[in-house]
Amino acid sequence: MARVVPAVIRALDILELFLERPELSAREVIERLDLPRTTVHELLVTLVERAYLIVVPGQPVRYRLGMPLFQLGSAFAGRLDLVREAQIVARDLAAACDEAVHVAVLDGADVIYLVKVDSTHPVRMVSAVGRRLPAHCTAVGKVLLAGLDRSGLDAVLAKGPLVGMTPASITEPDRLRAHLERVRAEGVADDVGESDTAMRCVGAAVRDHSGAVIAAMSVSAPMIRWTPQSPQEWTGLVREGAAVLSRRLGHR
Repeated sequence: MARVVPAVIRALDILELFLERPELSAREVIERLDLPRTTVHELLVTLVERAYLIVVPGQPVRYRLGMPLFQLGSAFAGRLDLVREAQIVARDLAAACDEAVHVAVLDGADVIYLVKVDSTHPVRMVSAVGRRLPAHCTAVGKVLLAGLDRSGLDAVLAKGPLVGMTPASITEPDRLRAHLERVRAEGVADDVGESDTAMRCVGAAVRDHSGAVIAAMSVSAPMIRWTPQSPQEWTGLVREGAAVLSRRLGHR
């Protein structure tokens, strides 16, 4: 049976320290990993020799990440397929709650649905991959709007009036801004009859390796199937589903 190589594990432990700090000294590596000084010195010399670490100019005992790590990360990111990964996670989430699961991205002031997995119930949400809806009327859209910075949100709101899809839709910019502040604080968004009077949704953010919000995932169900326990249960499920997808896309 193949065995784990301790020296490789230690070298990887050193590299992962740089996820928290852009630069580290040899002393800091020794203290954080509680390794012998000689071992750390040999590992650092080896990593520098292969350019996975570089010595900070003018500071011979301080190090930062080297170009090969960027190249490896870029190669990994280039092979990621949001739709493929989202379909895998959405199927698992739909199986757990037996309700419709969507993954969407923001396109201007709208959301576009990339993935849909239906429930097995006879009464289902009418939606489709490729469908476009006003972001401010949907749970996924609110999550994506909440992920924008102030200038980004201003640009979206400048595109035109907030047209409602139902009487419950938010159509006042100031009210939407206040609502999005709550979404940011809570990390989830609701759509309570705002895009369809018969439906309710809860959504959470999907993040990439940099931490940026790149998509949103939601659980949607008819109002008639919501119980007093549903908001807490499905919020937990969609949070976990979005977190799983984020990790598959490189988010830590």
